[in-house]
Amino acid sequence: MSNLFATKPLDKLIAESQEVGEHSLKRSLGPLNLIALGIGAIIGAGLFVRTAAAIADRAGPSVVLAFVVAGIGCAFAGLCYAEFASMIPVAGSAYTYSYATMGELVAWIIGWDLILEYAVAAATVAIAWSEYANNVLAWFGMKIPYQWIHSPFESDPVTKVSGIMNIPAVIILLLLSLLLIRGTKESAFINGIIVVLKTAIVLLFIGIGWSFINPANHVPFIPEPTTYTTPQGITHSYGGIMGILGAAGVVFFAFIGFDAVSTAAQEARNPKRDMPIGILGSLALCTVLYVLFAYVLSGVATVQDFRSTGREASVAFAITKYMAGYEWLSRAVTVAILAGFSSVILVMLLGQSRVFFSMSRDGLVPPVFSQVHPKYRTPHKSNMIIFVFTGLFAAFVPADVSGEMTSIGTLFAFILVCAGVWILRVRRPEVERGFRVPFAPVVCTLGILTCGAMIYGLGWTNWMRLIGWLAIGFVFYFLYGKKHSRLNAPPPEMPEGISLGK
Repeated sequence: MSNLFATKPLDKLIAESQEVGEHSLKRSLGPLNLIALGIGAIIGAGLFVRTAAAIADRAGPSVVLAFVVAGIGCAFAGLCYAEFASMIPVAGSAYTYSYATMGELVAWIIGWDLILEYAVAAATVAIAWSEYANNVLAWFGMKIPYQWIHSPFESDPVTKVSGIMNIPAVIILLLLSLLLIRGTKESAFINGIIVVLKTAIVLLFIGIGWSFINPANHVPFIPEPTTYTTPQGITHSYGGIMGILGAAGVVFFAFIGFDAVSTAAQEARNPKRDMPIGILGSLALCTVLYVLFAYVLSGVATVQDFRSTGREASVAFAITKYMAGYEWLSRAVTVAILAGFSSVILVMLLGQSRVFFSMSRDGLVPPVFSQVHPKYRTPHKSNMIIFVFTGLFAAFVPADVSGEMTSIGTLFAFILVCAGVWILRVRRPEVERGFRVPFAPVVCTLGILTCGAMIYGLGWTNWMRLIGWLAIGFVFYFLYGKKHSRLNAPPPEMPEGISLGK
């Protein structure tokens, strides 16, 4: 059992990051690319969809405070990610960091957990993408029937029609998976264009919507503690401290993305300088936008709106109903959101493939996940396998369930990253760090406590989903990963196409 907690030597990790090979990942991303990558992942479904869900189910106008709590938790974790990424510039994010600090079993747990953050997040955003795409089709007198844009577990509250599968969500996942196979640099360029577009739209909504705020919608700013039962029969704490913590866990989905920057560490030109800039820069910019956006949205429309017809495509709904004369903004928001969702999916799929790339190099998942395309130098087979998984999830699982699974999985990952920085400061203080977390023990502890509080706020149903998911992961680890681990028993020859380098 001792091998379960064997750590991967830092020297080996750093040497791997400097290898050069025909099948290595290409270093093509600078600091601006990385900030854009972070913003591309951060501003998306969390802001445009999960905000309305948090207002309706958990916090009302105090969702603004929930964004502050989530932002604080992300800031602590972001500092820890920045130190790790500058010290260990290897693909794999929290998985790689955990392997170096807490051992193989914990690394497996976090790698498996990151599937919730990246793959399930991509599926969640694809579901939201399909809702807004259907709105665009309605402009031209077309509409996809309810049953083909919803999962079998959902039904129309008016017509009572049940969903069958979400076809548009599967299509967008396929298209973006193919783009990723084509190349990281090309994907980053397209992502950069989308980032400019959707950031401009967020600023427009904040600027114009501010004058349409109804002060009555912000009273009381923190609702009295009670409970709210959704149309699906799920009961949540609403209002008070628990409502804010629960909402923070829900809107935490909106912050997922800054850590996805760290998965591209091995494709950064100067990771020791660029990774902290990319991670902390994208996080800081987005936190300010989020607080302002939540204040405007919760002031323009009512809680009841978001509990009924305004829940789906919530921003466009609020503009159409309450901001007379700005129908053009509603349409512009819809188009920008569609583009924005696309960039989020793109970064989530990239993050997932890079985590599996590292796990495959270590033997914990099959070699197919680290095979690199001879021309494009991207993990093409991994991208297509991930597409199949995310496509099934997007087609048949409701967005509320997948969104909260993503949040709790990511919060768990952040806790381990915060702990990992502290552990490595004690065990390996001599290792060069391009960036150091200030007041590390305090920052790491606060990060663990803040993220833990948000996990607590998400409620027991999400705790059980996380435990169930990790239990499935343990089965995979003991049936395959432990037997094929290269840490303690490296194979005679590494399969072709697994070299990772400069």
